[in-house]
Amino acid sequence: MKAKIVSTASYLPEKVLSNADLEKLVDTTDEWITSRTGMKERRLAADDEFTSNMGTKAAKLAMERAGLESKDVDLILVATLTPDYMFPSTACLIQRELKAENAAAMDFQAACSGYIYGLSIAKGYIQAGMYKNIILIAAEKLSAIVDYEDRGTSILFGDGASACVISSEGSGLEIDAVTLGADGNLAEILIMPAGGVRNPASKETVENRDHYIKMEGREVFKHAVRRMEAASQKCVEISGVDEIHWLVPHQANIRIIEVLAKRFKIPMEKVFLTIHKYGNTSASSVGIALDELLNEKKIEKGENILLPAFGAGLTWGAALLTKE
Repeated sequence: MKAKIVSTASYLPEKVLSNADLEKLVDTTDEWITSRTGMKERRLAADDEFTSNMGTKAAKLAMERAGLESKDVDLILVATLTPDYMFPSTACLIQRELKAENAAAMDFQAACSGYIYGLSIAKGYIQAGMYKNIILIAAEKLSAIVDYEDRGTSILFGDGASACVISSEGSGLEIDAVTLGADGNLAEILIMPAGGVRNPASKETVENRDHYIKMEGREVFKHAVRRMEAASQKCVEISGVDEIHWLVPHQANIRIIEVLAKRFKIPMEKVFLTIHKYGNTSASSVGIALDELLNEKKIEKGENILLPAFGAGLTWGAALLTKE
């Protein structure tokens, strides 16, 4: 039984945070940000707009495009590192809004690799015959955990959501192969130090700004290139494809993307980018880019799309999709 993405959708908040806006917040310039990251703008959710709201909007559009009714949804998967609450799950909040009473619902967390991990979970459930229609949602309100006094991280992240319907029926993009990896030995190079049970909220954690993203940029860059390349190579080998027609990578840094494209000999005109518009939206990054690719380009039957990602954990993975 094949697992297929039969529809995609995305949602981006209205508010734009430009490089010019960031120049007023931290010691940086548009030229510095653009040359090092490829980013020009990113989107910020409104104060009363949360991960579940954005995820619901993307999911409703994906269901509409797939012709899927709420009663036919079997499982709702939500990849996020910025849930509305520690519990209940954001997936349950979205289930309530979708009125998907027959669906199971759960969150999972693999940081920026979340969409790829989610494809793997959905593929397994579909191929096992346990579920027929799964909604995979990746949604993030990273602006809630970004320190806008930190030049190193404030320029990178934005908010947004993506969703797709994965089914055993219909036609679309077959999830041909997925490879995943992790290395917890490097957990501290990209971390939010406080807020969990190891370091609960206190006067000291707030004063130390420990509820914000902390990142060792050079170390992350080094591992991102190597891990995404290895995952992508393994994915290509498993699928046995001869050609990659489109590269839709995690939108973290233009330099990482350029290195990856060069190593797989993929011309940049076949690398789909949203990084200049939205920055790094973590788990939702790949899904947003895939949705825009499908809306803007005609993917021919038999063409292959490679989706590599890398995130905190450390986690990484790649998926190979084939147009039916």
